[in-house]
Amino acid sequence: MSNVSTPRPWPLWLWYALALWVIVLDQATKHLAEGLLAYAQPQAVTAWFNLTLQYNTGAAFSFLSDAGGWQRWFFTGIALLISGVLVVWLYRLPRVQRLLPLSLALILGGAVGNLWDRVVLGHVVDFISLHYAGYYFPAFNLADSAITVGAACMVLDSFRSHREPENA
Repeated sequence: MSNVSTPRPWPLWLWYALALWVIVLDQATKHLAEGLLAYAQPQAVTAWFNLTLQYNTGAAFSFLSDAGGWQRWFFTGIALLISGVLVVWLYRLPRVQRLLPLSLALILGGAVGNLWDRVVLGHVVDFISLHYAGYYFPAFNLADSAITVGAACMVLDSFRSHREPENA
């Protein structure tokens, strides 16, 4: 008999609930930003952080934002496809894994949060602006942050060794 105990399984609903929480928090903060901020008028929070309402019709870093409108449906299709893959991937993961389902849930929540904007509004609402010494990082939102953290967790998970639990 082995002294190594197998990890407790994590319920599937937990990961879907996390994705839903990301969506709700993302949409609530975007709603607040639209209600409290004037478009393209920075509100300084710190010397390197502003709240600045921006609309992005493109992808990351405003890629294809001036493409004439077709990109809205192109990026909507990509987000739908990726979201579907993530839902299935989460469902099929072994319940003992923690980091990979965390990353998938964060990416799923972020993707759906931005997908909602794209479908309903025709653009993604961004409002977080970071800058230093006159250099500005493109504005982003909580959905983008969740996707970034989820991707970083996925990379970290790829470096971990995954061993199958040994049979006692």
